Amino acid sequence: MRFRRSLIAAMVSITVLAGTGAAAAGAAVSDEQIAITTPPAGTGAWLHDHSLGRAMPDPATASAAVVARFFASLSAAEQQQLVREYPLVVGNFDGAPVALRYQANQQAMRQELARQSARAADPSTSSADRATAQTRIGTLQHLLSPGHQVLAFDPRGRGLVAEVYGDLSTAQRVSVLVPGSDVDLEHFYSSSQPTREPAGMAQSLRTEEASVSPGTSTAVIAWAGYVTPVGLGADAATARLAEAAAPRLESLMAGLAVTTEPVTAPTVVCHSYGSVVCGIAGPEIHSTEGVTDMVVLGSPGMDIPDAAALGRDVRLWATARNPGDWISNVPFVDVEGLGHGADPTSSDFGSRVIASTGSYGHTGYFTPGTASLRNFADVALGRYGDVVCAGDTASGDGCLTGLQ
Repeated sequence: MRFRRSLIAAMVSITVLAGTGAAAAGAAVSDEQIAITTPPAGTGAWLHDHSLGRAMPDPATASAAVVARFFASLSAAEQQQLVREYPLVVGNFDGAPVALRYQANQQAMRQELARQSARAADPSTSSADRATAQTRIGTLQHLLSPGHQVLAFDPRGRGLVAEVYGDLSTAQRVSVLVPGSDVDLEHFYSSSQPTREPAGMAQSLRTEEASVSPGTSTAVIAWAGYVTPVGLGADAATARLAEAAAPRLESLMAGLAVTTEPVTAPTVVCHSYGSVVCGIAGPEIHSTEGVTDMVVLGSPGMDIPDAAALGRDVRLWATARNPGDWISNVPFVDVEGLGHGADPTSSDFGSRVIASTGSYGHTGYFTPGTASLRNFADVALGRYGDVVCAGDTASGDGCLTGLQ
């Protein structure tokens, strides 16, 4: 264990010293996070509820198809009963009707807002805890304002959330954004630099899609549905949190398959540590609607040896790193489980490498006007002929060879 932690510290120091300077190295290592792998609060009571005269599907084991059939068998009144009594279960149940999940999560967030408001007003609460409560109150008030569609919400720990932009019930093209480190309920939005956080990234992608193809109905899901690493510590250097997150992403995709009807499989866009989650989940993502396009950007590696490891059902696009992205200083190795393996933009990985011209920095790939953002939109829309490959010449087809 001592050797392992020494190796982690060495890798982190090398990365930070190379990318951000010696002063940052001492602050880079953070505490390990506790992954959330169990169903939400209320699951025990849900499983023991026999008021509907039938067995309740187990949130820990039921497939999305089973969940969809269960909810389809209920009357509207029965569905509303479950929303009232088990908002966290219904709101996070992949396979449940999307509109019902939105409604359940609104109720769950209102309950959490009341809890945090009481916490902030309690004089026995420490000043630090009151400040934390106030921050969460602000986020919840934002999510509860008109127009927000929250597909998942779990207040445990740092908080998990997924928000939908667009109409999932009518979208011809659906995309799922999987963010990287330092993302949670309180770091889901940024008013000063929107495209640095998942909500802004997702909105930027959907705006670009509308600009490119205004006649196509689209939806983008910002999915902060897993516990992410904080800082550049052990969690960022290992796949532990990604391994816990992968089944959650697989479940989300399975749920979308039975509750939405796009013309093709949803595109998965994976940023930074999110690409590790996507790499692990990829072999288990299957769709009856064709190949799933997976786009990675700012990737430290995907914990897979090459693109072929994702299987035939996933087509991998890797975004060329821009000159200001510090992730290029990360060693692309896997030593005793530390590091995330080969560089997905390398020539022998097997990705289709796309251009990122105009972007700058680790979170700059969704900036309007960049080649990266336009490429993400073109891939998500299936406009493969318009994709600009990294290093393309005017006459070359680069990463487009073999596409149907």
